[in-house]
Amino acid sequence: MKKYLLLITLALLCYRSTAQKKEPFFSIPDTVSPGHIWILGGASLTLYGTSLAALNTAWYKGYPRSSFHFFNDMNEWLQMDKAGHIFTAYIISKYNRELWKWSGLSRKQQIWIGGFSGLGYQSVIEILDGFSSEWGFSWGDMGANAVGSALMVSQELIWNEQRIQLKFSAHPEKYDDPLLKEKAENLFGPSFWERTLKDYNGQTYWLSVNLHSFAPQSNWPKWLNISAGYGAKGMLGGDNNIWTDDHGITRNYTHIKRVRQFYLSPDIDFTKIKTRKKGVKVLFQLLNMVKVPAPALEFNSEGKVKVHALAF
Repeated sequence: MKKYLLLITLALLCYRSTAQKKEPFFSIPDTVSPGHIWILGGASLTLYGTSLAALNTAWYKGYPRSSFHFFNDMNEWLQMDKAGHIFTAYIISKYNRELWKWSGLSRKQQIWIGGFSGLGYQSVIEILDGFSSEWGFSWGDMGANAVGSALMVSQELIWNEQRIQLKFSAHPEKYDDPLLKEKAENLFGPSFWERTLKDYNGQTYWLSVNLHSFAPQSNWPKWLNISAGYGAKGMLGGDNNIWTDDHGITRNYTHIKRVRQFYLSPDIDFTKIKTRKKGVKVLFQLLNMVKVPAPALEFNSEGKVKVHALAF
């Protein structure tokens, strides 16, 4: 979940370049603008370098380094971490594609730059993982990164729009048991934001499909989406719920079941809501990263079906 450190900075850069389009210099050019390309290229390199340096300090601090090594984590966290990789690569690719519209480059060039930006950034992070004794270079993560970038690129090339968008939602997970609370703080951190980004038990990743885009002759509202979500709960470790605490005592919490959750819920595509205000358009782009709270139907790996009045 460390990949989310880039998203806020990307959003701010997206807002700046869009909000200033009232001036001629910041309008989207009809032809290639070398000046804009240099600015975007320099800003991207600075942004990537700064965020990677911050990540290298914040995320890997306190963990010993090692020689480069591989690590197979495909069976961990019920693949929630892989969903996070797909989502993050998709979002980075999508916003980069939007930013590079300002370059005046051809549509296909913008699309490929966006796609490779998401994949490239994630690849560098994966290499950093390879030099950390706590983790390792994961081909599963790299595959997930490629899927996220490919989802953005393929839709732009085929439909010239994002008919299927990836979204995220999270809610704080409560740990009333003192031992579970201690374990959760060690794993996911004590603060609200750390829990939001690291605690897979409270996260859901959504595949949000715009109905009108696939059936333009229908009476479906253009902003209405249907979303399929994936989440999981009961995870107190990567692959099991047994651990040794700080006092050397083995804790066995295998009675807590690790459960996969699948959701079906209505959603909103904010970019389909018409507005002439550029600031509102940017806000709608940012809101589209997050799944709108709405009623949902849940199917889980225990064979149970649940109805949620509000899922997020």
